[in-house]
Amino acid sequence: MDINFNQVNQRRRANYIPYEGTVIEINTFDTNNRRSSGCSQIVTVEDFDGNIANFIVSPDTYVVDMITLYEGLEVIFFYDPSLPVPLIYPPRYQAAIVTQKLEGVNVIAGYFNYILLNQEASLRLNIGANTQVVTKNNQTFLGNPANKNLIVFYGATTRSIPAQTNPDRIIVMCES
Repeated sequence: MDINFNQVNQRRRANYIPYEGTVIEINTFDTNNRRSSGCSQIVTVEDFDGNIANFIVSPDTYVVDMITLYEGLEVIFFYDPSLPVPLIYPPRYQAAIVTQKLEGVNVIAGYFNYILLNQEASLRLNIGANTQVVTKNNQTFLGNPANKNLIVFYGATTRSIPAQTNPDRIIVMCES
């Protein structure tokens, strides 16, 4: 039995792509071409350049703060680019994470290493006394958030390379 340790490692290290825009339509979605169960939705989002994408919001999608999606809501969807995407227009992605877009708040999701540097080496986190670190179910995270998949909410960054920030909130995507 061959085990590719790089693939095992890649599953652990999420690399999410963000898509920001406004929800313009929400419909039920059924993956089995049968009568809709109502558990999944397809959400159409228009970005700020007028481009459109569809996101499947399934029971596996993590919805930050359990927001209710509605037409007109400004959102950020994160999807995994390693998952297959049908060759259709508009593109249709499986949503991994969705959060509301808030004024003055930046959001990034993905793997942060032992020094809390993201995979692209573009952002380093400096956790301060005011940084709220929680789990997906909003419980205080008592461990070290390094070497984990994180959702990070932050404001200003330094102009250094990599940029550094004192995040306001970190959600640790604990794996079960």
